[in-house]
Amino acid sequence: MDSQKEALRRIISTLANKNEELQNFLETVDNTLAGLQGESCKVMSDLEAELEQLSSALEEKGAELRYIIREEKRRKEAELQKQLSEGKCALLSCEELLEFANQTLTITTEEEFLQAAKQIKERVTMAPAFRLTTRPAVSENMTQFTVDFSAERVGLQRLHFLPVPRAPEIDFSSCVVYDNNITVAWRPASEANSEGINAPNERYELEYKKTNRDSSLRATGEACWEKISDITETQVTISGLKFDSRFVIVRVRAKNKTAAGEFSEPVTMETRAFNFGFDASTAHAELKVQGDTVTWEPQGVKGHDPRLRGKESKSSRSATPSPNKTAGSRAGRDRFAGESYTVLGDQEMIGGCHYWELRPLADWKSFSVGVAYRASLGRFDQLGKSASSWCLHASQWLQSSLAIKHNNRAKALDWPLPQRIGIYCDYDNGDLSFIDVNRLRLLHSFKTKFSQPLVPAFTVWCGGFTIATGLQVPSFMGNFLSTNRSLSNLSQ
Repeated sequence: MDSQKEALRRIISTLANKNEELQNFLETVDNTLAGLQGESCKVMSDLEAELEQLSSALEEKGAELRYIIREEKRRKEAELQKQLSEGKCALLSCEELLEFANQTLTITTEEEFLQAAKQIKERVTMAPAFRLTTRPAVSENMTQFTVDFSAERVGLQRLHFLPVPRAPEIDFSSCVVYDNNITVAWRPASEANSEGINAPNERYELEYKKTNRDSSLRATGEACWEKISDITETQVTISGLKFDSRFVIVRVRAKNKTAAGEFSEPVTMETRAFNFGFDASTAHAELKVQGDTVTWEPQGVKGHDPRLRGKESKSSRSATPSPNKTAGSRAGRDRFAGESYTVLGDQEMIGGCHYWELRPLADWKSFSVGVAYRASLGRFDQLGKSASSWCLHASQWLQSSLAIKHNNRAKALDWPLPQRIGIYCDYDNGDLSFIDVNRLRLLHSFKTKFSQPLVPAFTVWCGGFTIATGLQVPSFMGNFLSTNRSLSNLSQ
């Protein structure tokens, strides 16, 4: 009976997974169908626009060529009309002179004949017919305007859709993950259509998404693809990422003027980083946890009077706590109390290297940041005052001070109050370092041997701070780890 139930449960689980897979498939098909309809309308509109532009360009060129021919014809006609007019005038003058000369031959008296002959000689000398060229100024030849658009017609007949670019290939060996940036490089496919016409890619488009699975198939609740467009090179850097997932999947495709090719095979890159949040169940009652921010919100003088701790603790057991100060997974006795305005991180460190950052808010007065053995830290313990916690303490109450604390010992640091603090913890080697990130200065390094699971630990009084997690160990840490530490170490 039990084995049959177990087999049935496995079948139910398989059917549920298949049901989810089919639902995702149907959703994908519906989205593809809607995209197909929109895309077909777009390409049809683009085709009509291109044909209209082609027709307009042809009409403009035709009008230009017609104008050139008409202007040349007008110029030649003007030249010939001028010659024609001058020739007619010369002909008329010549005919008149010829008639006068013939009449002169009939004159019998010598005196009249000589006078007429002299006039004829003078008129011949000045006659337009002898000053006029007898060749046309221009020819009728217009062969310089002969056209042959056979090659253009062949080009028009070869008009076709742009070849769709083939998918590039991501060069995994050249892809780099560093400082919460991912540089992706790829090799473009050789692009030539069936007729040997090259179609160079104008742009690339890259998509990426975070996932906790090493597969490109989308699971329910996972992030959608994010896009980077108009990439002109064969690599791009995705910067400023928060590595809050195990992997980032990337894919890229080529685009020409209007056509986008298929995406490359997706590549999965591991994005290791230390992700944690605040464990609100440990937060002091006067600390407000909201996302990555903690602020100190005093509840009155009563909360600061050590003499009223016992009475306040007794009354708090029966009182109903505020919803935003209560965590359902842990009991109220784990919450820090008294003057320990502390909150812990919700992820333990039991090995490896970890890094996170803290930024104080504008109105802060005092805070501490470090690590602690969760199991050994009492609810009234303050950071740095026992052997189970290490911290950097900053204060600008009355006067500015910066110090490192451990096991109730403190060492003042001669350095301005940092506005961005990096915390580096190498559990296996027993290193805990604090860095002024803005000035790239190593403030202090503890060297010890951790023997229990560690958690990030924070204290704030008056004001607040934010933390940044999901960060890789930054590359600049190599400079601090490879040089001699100039500040003395405190060890257990």
